[in-house]
Amino acid sequence: MDTDQSTGGGIAALPLPHRIAAALALGAVAVAACLHLSLVFLHVAPPNTVGQRHKATVDAWIYPEFEQNWKLFAPNPLQQNIAVQVRAQVRTADGKRVTTGWRDLSAEDGAAIRGNPFPSHVQQNELRRAWDFFTGSHDDENRPQGERGRLSEEYLRRIALLRVEPRFPGGHVLRFQLRSATTALPPPAWSEEKTDTETYYRELPWWTA
Repeated sequence: MDTDQSTGGGIAALPLPHRIAAALALGAVAVAACLHLSLVFLHVAPPNTVGQRHKATVDAWIYPEFEQNWKLFAPNPLQQNIAVQVRAQVRTADGKRVTTGWRDLSAEDGAAIRGNPFPSHVQQNELRRAWDFFTGSHDDENRPQGERGRLSEEYLRRIALLRVEPRFPGGHVLRFQLRSATTALPPPAWSEEKTDTETYYRELPWWTA
């Protein structure tokens, strides 16, 4: 007499070698998640012995993609509009060298966010945080301050180039330049505060593509 035997689903239904591989993969994901959370915790925690001892490792993991920022909860939130713009020098398909006008990358991100109920993290934060990272680790002469400065410059270069190159499929980007346009927000109508709302620019040097 035959007896029906039901087998469980999921990993338990797999052959033994596959179960072992799946268990190892899940274990690796769990270890990676715990390591990431631990490093983020050390980054945002108050100064402590463990964090100071492993500061180089924590910074190498956190910056720039996982940097934490809490300006939303600051007593005096940002009161400026800062637009990051780019222009490029391009060799066209027919051999001509052309310098483009300034292109507002921040405005493009803003346009992609408006009306979008689920804007991506890249559209909201990538360019803005990259610029903050750069200006916070460079002096007024755009000279990098330590390893964070060099890392922030490499990160900002990568973002700008990835946005510039697709616009010229038939040509070749020779070099590009970034600048910020900073405009203070006007005070509310009921306020007697006087604010300079003129736009001020900070131009970076030309970077070779």
